[in-house]
Order: sequence, then C-alpha cells, then structure tokens
Amino acid sequence: MIEPGNSTTSTSTTTGTGPLTVGVEEEFLLVDTRTLRVVPAAPLVLDTAAGLPHELHPEGTRYQVEISTPVAHSAVTLRAELAALRRTLARAARAHGCRLLAAPSPVVALEGPLHLTDDEPRQREQHRRFGALTDTLVSCGRHVHIGTLDVDTAVAVSNRVRPWLPTLIALAANSPFWGGRDTGHASWRAMAWAGWPSAGLPPHFTSTAHFRRSVQNLLGSGAALDTKMVYWDLRPSGHWPTLEIRAPDMSPDLDTAVLQAELARALVAKALQEISEHRPEPAIRDDVLRLARWRAAHDGLEGFGLDPYTGAELPAADLAEALLDHVAADLAVAGDLDHAAKTMAGLLRDGSGAHRQRAAYARRQDLTDVLRHLADETENF
Repeated sequence: MIEPGNSTTSTSTTTGTGPLTVGVEEEFLLVDTRTLRVVPAAPLVLDTAAGLPHELHPEGTRYQVEISTPVAHSAVTLRAELAALRRTLARAARAHGCRLLAAPSPVVALEGPLHLTDDEPRQREQHRRFGALTDTLVSCGRHVHIGTLDVDTAVAVSNRVRPWLPTLIALAANSPFWGGRDTGHASWRAMAWAGWPSAGLPPHFTSTAHFRRSVQNLLGSGAALDTKMVYWDLRPSGHWPTLEIRAPDMSPDLDTAVLQAELARALVAKALQEISEHRPEPAIRDDVLRLARWRAAHDGLEGFGLDPYTGAELPAADLAEALLDHVAADLAVAGDLDHAAKTMAGLLRDGSGAHRQRAAYARRQDLTDVLRHLADETENF
C-alpha cells in the first residue's frame, strides 16, 4: 500500500508569511440552450457580466469563459465564491441563449472552423505554430493555486506533491466523451492536453536554477511561446506567489471542486512540514509516474491505478483513500477534514464525473443526454 509519510503527526497549514491560502480558476464551455452545442458567445456573455472584471475572463477560444476566485483562507469561503461566480456567469449566459457547461470537452465534434479569441494576436500565433494541437484548446480544466510561496519554496514543494498528481486526476476524471465518441478513457483531456510539448508531468527539479533552465528550454526550443504556455500539471505560477495544480478535469459538482482545493492545500502543508524537518524526498521513478498518470486518466476512480512509489497495481479507490490518509492531519488543522472525507466518500459511492456521464449515455445511447446532464449539474448551485 502506498505510504510515503506519517499522517498521524499534526501539521500546520502555515508558511513563514502566514496561513496557506487557496484560489481557483475554473473554465467553462458555452452551449446553445436548445441544441447544447458549443457556441462562440464568450465576448457577449463577458460583456453582460462585466460587473466583475477581475473575476471573469476570456479563454483561448470564444466558446469558453473563465472565473477566478479571490484569495480565500477557508474552504467555506472558497465554495461560496465559486457558487456566486458560477451563478453570475450562468445568468449572463442565459441572457444570450446559452447554458454554462462545466465539462472538459464539448462531448460532440465541433462544427466549422475553430473560433479562437479574436483580439489575441498570441492565440493566432499559437495556432500558426502548433497547428492541430490548438484543437485541444477547446477543453476546460480547474487550476488550484496555493500560496503564499516564494519560487524556491514552490519548486521544493512541487517535487513532493508531484507523486499524487495521478490520484488527483482520477478523482476529477470527467472527460470520457470527445468528438462524439467514448474515448475509452475516464479523462481524455489529460491525455489530449499532454500532447503539447510543454504539458504533462513536470520534471523533478534539483534546484530553482534547474526549474528556470527547464522553462528556458521550453522557450528556446519553440515548445512554448511564453511562460504562460508552461502547461505542466503542476508548476510555480508565473504570475502569482503560488504553486499551481493544473492536472484535474473541470467538473460540474461544487463539492468536488472544493475537495480538489482542500487536498491541494493539505499536500502543500504536508510538504512544507517535511521540508522543515529535513526529511528526504521519496524516490520516484519517472517512468512509473508517467504510467501512473496514464492509468489514472484511463481508469479514473472506478478502475485501478498504479502506486507511484512501487508501481504496484491497486484499486483507484485505495489510492484515493491513501491520499486522504496521507494529508488527514493537515486537513484537520485547516478545518477541512470532515468535508473532504464526506465528499470523497460520496465520489467513491456514486462514481466520478466520467462514470456519471457514461450512465447518462447508457439510458438511450444519446450524447444529448450527456450534455443535458452536465448542464443540469453545472447549474446546481
């Protein structure tokens, strides 16, 4: 069984600058109310919702909108902020005949040319350089920021959080359908997005200088236009004093969103304690971790995963419970343990987002039912 640390010792969710904070970015698709197909209505919707300019943003295509929560110190506050922003955005979408879809993919194939964000020359250059890879821009993830961390600390923490990325992917898996068919994966977004040369698992960094060299290698090789295109599953943010976890799929359920943030903050707290105690990093083989990431994307929460420390095949549910056990003390210190345990138990009982999508499809073998299910869950504030 996976057991890299001692979860019975109480840890603190604080840094040298105070308690760990959390913020979340969520990306949504806009779909036509009647057909449930994506529509390039983002400029209109964002203009209608312009009262919150700092929290609502365009994304890479005109089918998408993004919310960014204010910095939060508690999961309760974070959930309230997410609900309020989703409600505001959904109201603006309805004003233009759209619904909000908290889904990693459009489910069905796009019709016509890709509508990139017109007023972003950067997006056009990205399309010119990377061609068909930009088709995967029409996908939505959830980015969790944990702070406040300086770059040196964020780099050191990332090495210790990195082994848990496959489990976070499995917990959030919500993209079985892509381009009108079942991909055979619970999180096809995790696989499709990893096709970018600057995406996927981050390297294990031996130092901050190593991290900076790795970023410069991406830029110098042409694999990234700029630091915004450092698409690793986990990275020190290029804009905020945070560690940013980018691996999870977008999902409609608010409590799943909060669970991801709670687990991320607890993992960072755990890593900070281990660093302060000069505990060695656990040995992780990159080839095993890469396979564990794929297995998590393939099986999701309902199948099996690979223990990233040993490579042993284990039920994905066991790996999820091992993660909860690993950070239980840190969750308790933050006041998050009850919510995290209850939400994870619900996922293990009722199934992941991918499982629920497939159940919706199985009733009539109609992808419209999947889209309607996603829209209804998204609007369940």
